[in-house]
Amino acid sequence: MLNRRSLALGLAAGALAPRTAFAQRKIVKLIVPAAPGGAIDVIGRLYAQRIAPALDESWVVENKAGASNTLGASEVAKAAPDGTTYLTNADIHIMAKHVMTHVPYDPLADFTPVSRFATSPMVLIGSAAKTPATLPELIAAMKARPEAFPFANSALGSMGHLATESFKRRTGTQTALVNYRGTAPAMTDVLAGQVPLMVAPLGSAVSYITDGTIRAFAIMGAQRSARLPNVPTAGELGLPNLDFTLWYGLWGPKGLSPDTVQRVNAAVQAASKEREIVEKLTALGAEPVTEDAASFVRFIEAEQLRANRVVEEAGIKPG
Repeated sequence: MLNRRSLALGLAAGALAPRTAFAQRKIVKLIVPAAPGGAIDVIGRLYAQRIAPALDESWVVENKAGASNTLGASEVAKAAPDGTTYLTNADIHIMAKHVMTHVPYDPLADFTPVSRFATSPMVLIGSAAKTPATLPELIAAMKARPEAFPFANSALGSMGHLATESFKRRTGTQTALVNYRGTAPAMTDVLAGQVPLMVAPLGSAVSYITDGTIRAFAIMGAQRSARLPNVPTAGELGLPNLDFTLWYGLWGPKGLSPDTVQRVNAAVQAASKEREIVEKLTALGAEPVTEDAASFVRFIEAEQLRANRVVEEAGIKPG
């Protein structure tokens, strides 16, 4: 028969058990090399919330923005390949060497690709108060007064950067590029009319487009977006082959074990099939991707070749 002291000790032990179990979970850092509030940050956090319980781990998201997303990425490149440090980033990850004279790592050799998260089309947007109503009118105004139509750029080497330079080259316009440390601060200045134009991820701009704060000129992809069915593609407006689709992925440090890669990849794929994840990504103007790690590696290799071609055509130089 239990006495009061034994009962009290038993209750205390029971109360502490969940905390002890939680404390024993592996703590994993997910580095976001961009500012809070942008698409990389939002999508990374969305998946971290699903991956952590699936793996019985505690994932902590840390924002470390700067230097075209290389500041946070360099921390992951230096980390031990023990499954406690990961990087979530966008296509900009493979672009650093094209826009910076010194990158403290090799974006391909120093990381282990784990999985893609999602894709999202880019959209050419402008401040509703500072830009003409249509794309032909905008292009004419840019040619007449290039100094009045600079572009906000989330980071050097970003998909938005490539799309902006390609758009300028295709339209014969010469306007300035204003660089920011992430999509969120760039979007803030577009909303305020400080910088009138931007090629932005659809997910970061869609709510402002639908409420009329920002004007959408064209989807820079092969087809229209279901979120913005009335916004034509650049091809429909006479600018074919301006196809820039942003993608988001997950990497570990070089040397991450195949078992760890497979385990985390499986958790990502399972999350991508959840109805709630699909709905939240759709609300962001994005679509989930389900593929194994080997497919992600092949995708990166193809994207690297395409990026090299775009960089050469656009005349982008390291600076």
